Amino acid sequence: MTHDHDLVLRPTAAQTKAALDPPPGRIGGDLVVETLAALGATTVFGLPGQHALGVFDALRRSSLRYVGLRVENNAGFAADGYGRITGEAAPLLLSTGPGALTSLAALHEAASASAPVLAISSQIPTAGLGGGRHGYLHELPDQAASFRGVVKSVHTVRSASQIPSAVAAAWTSALTAPHGPVWVEIPQDVLLAPTSIPVVTGVDAFPEDLAPRPELTAVAADLLTRAARPAIIAGGGVVRADASGKLRQLAERLAAPVVTTFGGKGAFPWTHPLSLRSWLEDRHTTDFLEDADVLLVVGSGLGELSSNYHTFAPRGRVIQIEADLGKLESNHPALGIHADARLALQALLETVDRREDPEAPARVRTVLSRVAERIAAQDLTLEQDLLASVRRALPADSPSFWDMTILSYWAWSAFDAKGPNTMHSAQGAGGLGYAFPAALGAAAADPGRPVLAVSGDGGALYSIAELATAKQYDLPVTWLVVDDGGYGILREYMTDAFGATTATELARPDYAALAESFGVPGVLTSPETLEQDLAKALAAPGPSVVVLPALLRMFAPTHLG
Repeated sequence: MTHDHDLVLRPTAAQTKAALDPPPGRIGGDLVVETLAALGATTVFGLPGQHALGVFDALRRSSLRYVGLRVENNAGFAADGYGRITGEAAPLLLSTGPGALTSLAALHEAASASAPVLAISSQIPTAGLGGGRHGYLHELPDQAASFRGVVKSVHTVRSASQIPSAVAAAWTSALTAPHGPVWVEIPQDVLLAPTSIPVVTGVDAFPEDLAPRPELTAVAADLLTRAARPAIIAGGGVVRADASGKLRQLAERLAAPVVTTFGGKGAFPWTHPLSLRSWLEDRHTTDFLEDADVLLVVGSGLGELSSNYHTFAPRGRVIQIEADLGKLESNHPALGIHADARLALQALLETVDRREDPEAPARVRTVLSRVAERIAAQDLTLEQDLLASVRRALPADSPSFWDMTILSYWAWSAFDAKGPNTMHSAQGAGGLGYAFPAALGAAAADPGRPVLAVSGDGGALYSIAELATAKQYDLPVTWLVVDDGGYGILREYMTDAFGATTATELARPDYAALAESFGVPGVLTSPETLEQDLAKALAAPGPSVVVLPALLRMFAPTHLG
């Protein structure tokens, strides 16, 4: 009797000949790029450095497309953007020590947002490993230790024969729910050493499905079927699992209102009668969710932003579906279901009964009306008009990437993403400088449609060097820079808390002229002409910069009592 697990795939004659007679001139770096290609990678991001030159030399002999950025952290953001848009593991090639460490903030964001980034770094020569002080260039006592608290997994290579398996294991880890960044490091001498190992052609790296336990989904389905006032919070896990269609089916079957978190933008249609949109930082929404007798939380850990700064206190039963085991019941007691959102929603669809609740859309309209009235009372017409101008100018299927700036904070709550996986921001870790390089990564993934990046002038200064990248690769990214002469949100925070500001005001360049100096078209716009200027820039081929001088304000918070 033959079992499937007994089967061994025998190489063809051509494969045998290629294995016995590999092409000359290959080194350890070739095993890296060959493994990436065998796994299905087509594009890699990074920055060369002395210890990593073996990998970069091997790129010459591969079919992989290389997109080189000017700062390692920005290269990490670009890989993050590519990974979010494609759902594929985005390779990030880095050098040792300072180059590796400079990527940490980007990997922190990727970890917080569950973006699949496969970081591959060089290391000092093998003779210097082990924690001694040998004085090698870029030497760290334990480079991997700097990344263990940030990435999902660390994979260390010490010989050429280990490279394919280590890279494949890292690839699997990055794409296993929850997605996230992973770290591989390979010594310089291993990357440079000649190798007679056969060309890497067949690599198996299939992430396992994270299916829900059936007894848990049975209980959840019963609770939802019998609920009088069910509601749903949909997080980024719904988007990453490509489960927005199943979410809509379930919400409609249960007549359950849905609010999307800032990471889950687009997971539920903005104008749907059951859509509470994304007004999580609003007490009217918080009160509505607290009143639900059964609250289904899908793909969210109900962290600080998703819980109105931890003021949310549900009174009913909570069902939490989450792929990240550490997030289950981390903030609220719940029926915790450790599963991929798509598989769990499918299980619920197969078991819940249809609920009839003709009053649910009216309750949603009441909440949204109260939110609108609260905002309208604060004289914030400029901010709302600007956001509406951006929405009208941006094609419905174009992705947008938002930095940590006041207009982005408005967008989290008030921007219609028009669909899943189209709006991304740095709200996971909250670092500056994300939007433009991440947008470049998205444009590299799909150069057939324009991409929008939105930054403040403070965040923009983190990424100016990447105008050279945008120009070199002719990437169709329009960068909207809202210039208010400083760190606008910190200016507000300090004024509210202390009555004065410190370190928030910035000298800054002429951004439009600076863009032109890189060969990138730059235009100075105004609130009245923003829509027209932005639409024109997005419709033009290649990169562009639109600069909007404007002093914006945030709407008043509701979590302070």
